[in-house]
Amino acid sequence: MNRNKVLIVDDDNMTLQTLSMALADDYITLTAANGLNALNLLGREDIDVILSDLDMPGLNGIELLSRVQELESPVPMIVITGQGTIETAVEAMKLGACDYVTKPVNLDRLGLLIEKTLENKRLKEENKRLKQQIREHGPELNIIGHSQALEKCKDLALQVASTNATVLIEGESGTGKELITNIIHYNSQVAHGPLIKVNCSAFSEGVLESELFGHEKGAFTGAVATKKGRFELADGGTLFLDEAGEMPPSIQVKLLRFLQEKTFERVGGTRTLKVNVRIISATNKDLGQLVREGRFRDDLFYRLRVVNITLPPLRERKEDLDDLVPGFIGKFSHLHGKPVVGISEDALDLIRAYNWPGNIRELMNCIESAVVMAQGDIITMEEIPEYLTFKTPGRKGNSKEGLLIELERKAIIDTLNSTRGEKVKAARLLGIGLRTLYRKLEKYELEV
Repeated sequence: MNRNKVLIVDDDNMTLQTLSMALADDYITLTAANGLNALNLLGREDIDVILSDLDMPGLNGIELLSRVQELESPVPMIVITGQGTIETAVEAMKLGACDYVTKPVNLDRLGLLIEKTLENKRLKEENKRLKQQIREHGPELNIIGHSQALEKCKDLALQVASTNATVLIEGESGTGKELITNIIHYNSQVAHGPLIKVNCSAFSEGVLESELFGHEKGAFTGAVATKKGRFELADGGTLFLDEAGEMPPSIQVKLLRFLQEKTFERVGGTRTLKVNVRIISATNKDLGQLVREGRFRDDLFYRLRVVNITLPPLRERKEDLDDLVPGFIGKFSHLHGKPVVGISEDALDLIRAYNWPGNIRELMNCIESAVVMAQGDIITMEEIPEYLTFKTPGRKGNSKEGLLIELERKAIIDTLNSTRGEKVKAARLLGIGLRTLYRKLEKYELEV
């Protein structure tokens, strides 16, 4: 685990040296001789606690506290005061200081105050993170669908959640790999920790290295400040590497080292950092094939795939459409303020007939479009995107009407097959009259 950084601010050099030496065994200590220097350090370093004198020339302790409180993420501050200025210390606490110590400083009391301040900081960050997680991901913890293939994936995700094993989630784009990641993380022992996600295909090689491992100030042109990478941000939680098959060889080497030793260095840095992070990766590629082609390290592949979860494409679990379509209609009706409550049977037949190469993501876009375009409270064929009819297998003609004709023809054939050619029984099952059935048999040139 990384040590916390304490910034000590005092215009007395002896005080700076004494406190820095006393705290150096437990914390990384930085010093500033005045308030302005302290503010400059805050702009460059990730400070966890400020320990500041009140009586300083230039920018004094109260003014420094005021400036710190204006930061986007204020750093907790403990003030140091003389015996005769305790009233000023109390005023500082009213303005946001965590606590105070008097000179000469009792080092035991100071150590306790710093630990108390750090613990309060951790609790506030954890509470904020949990609220954000519930707000953003609560609905996503329940993957819609009841198919046997999907239930198997969900059961496996819950089973592996209680372990620390690395997980590789495979599946086509849009099948829900990120949702499986949510299930694993939020049911794990580190559910209270962060879930940090990064798409490995979204960055160039150099940028991805910095995103994952961070960089030191001056490591490259434009690195004006030290930056924590995703590994540090995910400390105590889970790091999700999406599109892991896109990682360049140099990143694969550094990731393998992390999986073996749990250590890494920032770009341009020499200090070895250690974090406690669980890795979940996902890919829409065949990593095994990439290994055989020499484009992915075999040792990294086996490290990432301790547990493998393969999500089936939507075309192989179309029974889930009966759950997904109403669910998405409800979601997007609420989102766009539309009174849509259902879908017509012929429109649903069209959705069932389509193969959904874009999987769940494509279905969501389709239903959202239909909800937005709906004229009434029911989605009809008119609101279904036109491209579905042109890409649906077995289509007759270039229209939705042509597809419906094909669906009706198929329904008649299937029903007659199930009744062994008994037309009376078939007509009853189809919900039409016997004469109507004969007309349709003639229309579609069908022989029993």
